[in-house]
Amino acid sequence: MSNHTLYLIQSSYSATAQILDQLAQIYTMSDQVVLMGEAVLLLEHSFLQSLPQIYMLKNDAELLIQPLPDQVKLLNYADFAALCLQFNRCISMK
Repeated sequence: MSNHTLYLIQSSYSATAQILDQLAQIYTMSDQVVLMGEAVLLLEHSFLQSLPQIYMLKNDAELLIQPLPDQVKLLNYADFAALCLQFNRCISMK
């Protein structure tokens, strides 16, 4: 298990930019981010563009029309569960 943090960004579209700005203040390079629900619509946010990898559920990725950048890794529900189990801390930001 990792001592780093998995951040689950589950905020509404209107709140996501503020959540990502807050996350930018506490994020460390070994942490990971999962965009969920409407939060995937802010994939172009400057903080997310600086991350080497972003996770997203396959079902949520269907909300996006454009091709996904290489830094986005799509997860099915089993992959998502396995990812969560790799971390001691999972923080949901809504």
